[in-house]
Amino acid sequence: MNEADKKNILVVEDEAQISRFLQLELEHEGYACSVCADGRAALDAALAQDFDLIVLDVMLPSLNGIEVLRRLRQVKQTPVIILTARDQVVDKVTGLDIGANDYMTKPFAIEELLARIRLHTKRAATQAAVGDMVCGKLSVSSAARIATYDGHAIDLTKKEFDLLEYLMQNRNIVVSREQLLDSVWGFDFYGSTNVVDVYVRYLRSKIDDVYNVNLIETVRGAGYVIR
Repeated sequence: MNEADKKNILVVEDEAQISRFLQLELEHEGYACSVCADGRAALDAALAQDFDLIVLDVMLPSLNGIEVLRRLRQVKQTPVIILTARDQVVDKVTGLDIGANDYMTKPFAIEELLARIRLHTKRAATQAAVGDMVCGKLSVSSAARIATYDGHAIDLTKKEFDLLEYLMQNRNIVVSREQLLDSVWGFDFYGSTNVVDVYVRYLRSKIDDVYNVNLIETVRGAGYVIR
């Protein structure tokens, strides 16, 4: 593979043994890999360079991973997978709420981490190639993470945007609740598919109700679709 074509991954991990292991595995898989062991240095690197994905530990010196992510999201939407201790549910929830794309708990299987890296780098590349998605007066920009209706910005949380984006990527195609859970909430979501219905209601309250339209349709027994 040409060096210029390699995906560039930033690993932020202060445990030297884990960091080195990840670097070797990623390079073996054909990625270019940079490593930081300090939160502040990692933030500087993430802002200065355009990485394809960041693997971000939560427990870091200088700045913890959650704060690194919070500051990064003010400027960039680089895909981020956070690493957290198995019992720290609050880290997972907080990380996802402020913009993490995924999380893994330690200890983890490297094969699963590599699979998630492939998923998120492929998804980011697809979003960049697609550009703005338009359906009637609704426009969604994956690169800028902005949704508008008739030119008016729609104030969405991260998860609301992710759900709307996925529906727009599959416009005119009915997608099931299970598909939405897997694609929007991720591998490790353990809960009722009712969460999809809840977030669809959130979207409808911000789009359909405000602009008196019926963009998000329910297909009984099948799922949802934007036409």
